[in-house]
Amino acid sequence: MWREQPMRRHPALLEPGTSPHPVDELLPPGRMATVALQHVASMYAGVAAPPLIIGAAAGLGPAQLTTLLAASLFIAGIATLLQTLGFWRIGSRLPFVNGVSFATVSPILAVVAAKKDAALPLIFGSTIVAGLFCFLLAPVFCRLVRFFPPVVSGTVITLIGISLLPVAGNWAQGGNSHAPDYGSLANVGLAGLTLLTVLLLNRFLRGFLQRISILLGMLVGTLAAVPLGKVDVGALSSLPVFELPHPFAFGAPQFEAAAIVSMLVVMLVSMTESTADMIALGEVVERPADDRTIAGGLRADGLATAFGGVFNGFICSAFAQNIGLVALTKIRSRFVVALAGVFLIVMGLVPVVGGLVSLVPQPVLGGAGVVLFGSVAVAGIRTLGKADLSAGSNAIIVAVSLAFGIFPIAFPDFYQAFPEQIATVLNSGISVGCLLAVTLNLLFNHLGRGREVPPAYVPEEQVVALGRVGDAD
Repeated sequence: MWREQPMRRHPALLEPGTSPHPVDELLPPGRMATVALQHVASMYAGVAAPPLIIGAAAGLGPAQLTTLLAASLFIAGIATLLQTLGFWRIGSRLPFVNGVSFATVSPILAVVAAKKDAALPLIFGSTIVAGLFCFLLAPVFCRLVRFFPPVVSGTVITLIGISLLPVAGNWAQGGNSHAPDYGSLANVGLAGLTLLTVLLLNRFLRGFLQRISILLGMLVGTLAAVPLGKVDVGALSSLPVFELPHPFAFGAPQFEAAAIVSMLVVMLVSMTESTADMIALGEVVERPADDRTIAGGLRADGLATAFGGVFNGFICSAFAQNIGLVALTKIRSRFVVALAGVFLIVMGLVPVVGGLVSLVPQPVLGGAGVVLFGSVAVAGIRTLGKADLSAGSNAIIVAVSLAFGIFPIAFPDFYQAFPEQIATVLNSGISVGCLLAVTLNLLFNHLGRGREVPPAYVPEEQVVALGRVGDAD
């Protein structure tokens, strides 16, 4: 029977009179707060984007959109505290930032398209199930990671990016195809201005400002939209200064097999990414992530996800961009990131913060989405580069999985003749692509083969690259 390995502790923690490992170091309050705010700024756009995307697709008003965003910030803070401080066997106890997984967006949009106004209770119900699934599976997932080698994880991540790009195109035109200004020069121009701003900022800025270029680009696009009458600040006046999160604000959770299957697939992908990020972060901070560390980190993901389903949030996973910030600043203290989690919780309790973000017009979101969503697809292609695609079996796995993942994107009515429960799953290109990639990988690379199992996704290149960034300073 497989068991978790004992926690490996740094030798400095075992010898009296020695200084603590940098991961366990407490910094002066001023320095700690400054670096914590950098972590929040680096991840904020990633936390804010999914609820904005989902809320826009569900047709939510400003107040409801603010509730959704506030919940995402609040849950991200809770998840980050669970990861950094931890208790019992929950949490990696590394400077690990958590937030809403981008992988959850595409299957949720498929549920919204199928269920319309009844979608959110189904989404939150399936999120609770996915969180509990992650929590219970955490101790044995280290053994299952081998079924998600680069050929599988790369295919799924690529599909996530591809499936979201049409959303960016729709937003760039205005988001509502029935609106009289849909596709107007003003809308497309705003999207183009936002995209151009992001590109220029990425080209000419460095360090921290470069990391928040998408956020700055959205700010420029929103300011440009004000004289065009596309920003309505009236909704801010009705928002309270402080508000506690309300459980099940969009109705009691509902449970449907098709939606649950889609969310479980996303949870497995998120668990794989979190595992890879924990391994990378362990190398950066020089405290290697062992089995127990990974299991604790995944338990924190699962608990925060289930908690999020109750308080109107979504699946939580690691934010890889913050690993780069740890390497860049060379500040490895988990308590710095824990303070960032506190900041996120406070932001989630102040609805005005979410209200300001909800003012961003959809054409501006569309321009930023080109970079956001395209970057996800590029990350998937980079992961596929770690697979041996010269082997015919791997090439077939990717080809077939991508094809069936793209069918519902290119032809939204492709599965219209199927029963509704089955069509809900099939209409999520990510779910179909992931299931096919896992199945075909088992068929070609595992069953009946006396060969070594392909290695799990371990981002060695990412670790090396991050190390170089840190050394460069």
